[in-house]
Amino acid sequence: MNLSSPRPAATPFDEISRENWARLSRETPLPLSAHDVERLRGLGDTLDLREVDDIYRPISRLLYMHVAAAQQLRRARREFLHEDQPRTPYVIAVAGSVAVGKSTTARLLRELMARWPDTPRVSLVTTDGFLYPNAELERRGIMHRKGFPESYDRRALLRFVADVKSGVDHVEAPVYSHLVYDIVPDERAVVERPDVLILEGLNVLQAPRPRQDGRLGVAVSDFFDFSVYVDAKPEDARRWYVERFSTLRRTAFSDPRSYFRRYADLSDQEAVATAHRIWDTINGPNLSENVLPTRGRADLVLRKNSTHQVATVLLRRV
Repeated sequence: MNLSSPRPAATPFDEISRENWARLSRETPLPLSAHDVERLRGLGDTLDLREVDDIYRPISRLLYMHVAAAQQLRRARREFLHEDQPRTPYVIAVAGSVAVGKSTTARLLRELMARWPDTPRVSLVTTDGFLYPNAELERRGIMHRKGFPESYDRRALLRFVADVKSGVDHVEAPVYSHLVYDIVPDERAVVERPDVLILEGLNVLQAPRPRQDGRLGVAVSDFFDFSVYVDAKPEDARRWYVERFSTLRRTAFSDPRSYFRRYADLSDQEAVATAHRIWDTINGPNLSENVLPTRGRADLVLRKNSTHQVATVLLRRV
C-alpha cells in the first residue's frame, strides 16, 4: 500500500494569500489618496484605500522592478548587437470577465506607475476601440456576438500594438463610447512613445491562431511584457453584472443618447430578468468559451471573493 502523500498538481504559479501579499506593501510608498481611489473606482466596484494599500501597492512595486529589469536587459542587448535601436515601451495587458473590475485595475495601475520616477508616461488603451462598428457587426450578422473574438478588428489591434512596441512616435487607436455603444467616428486616442502602455480588454490574452498552412499566426499577446488577469467565480461576475445593469438603468440608460435608453423604463423585475438574459446568452458564454481559458497565460492572477476584494494572488514563477 502506498501511504505517501499525493504529489501536488503541477502549476507555474506561486499562490500567495492576501495577508502575505499585503505585507509586501510596507516596502512601497502609496502615492494615492482616498480621493484618487474614489475617482478611479468603477461602477459597482467596492474598491477603497485599504484594498489599494494591500493589493495594488505591491503590484506597482513588482511592475516597477520588472520594467527596470527589462530596460537594463534591452540596453545590454543593444550593446551586444552593436545596434542603436529606439527605446520601446513596456506593455502590460489587463484581462478578465465583464463586471470583475478589470477597467478599475487598469486605471489604478496607470495612476500608480505614472508616479514612479522611471515611468512618468503611461498610456492606457482599451480594446473596445477595436470592436467593429455596429453597422459592420450588423452586416456580418454578429451583433449578438459583440465582445466575442470575432467582433474585433484583430488586424488593426495587432498593428496598433506592434507599432507602439516598435517605438513608432505617433500611434492612433479608435475610440469607443459606452453611451452610444459604438465606435465614435473621427475620434482617435493618440499614443506617443510612452514608457508603459497598458492594454485592457476581454480577449487580450488569447493564444495565436493556427493559419491555413498549419503554422501559428501572431497574436497581440506576443507583444506583452507582463499580463494581469482579474478573476472571480462566474456566479459572482454574473451577480455583479446584474447589479451594475440595475444601477445603469437608473443613471446612464436614462440619457436620451444612450443605446440602452429602451431599458430605462423597465421595472425592477424586468431589468433583473433582462440582465440575466444578456449574461446567459452573451457575457457568460464568452467568459467560459474565450476569456476564462486565457487565465493560465497571465503572469499575475488576482482572485476576487464574493465581496469584490482580492483574496488570493497567483504570481507566475521566474
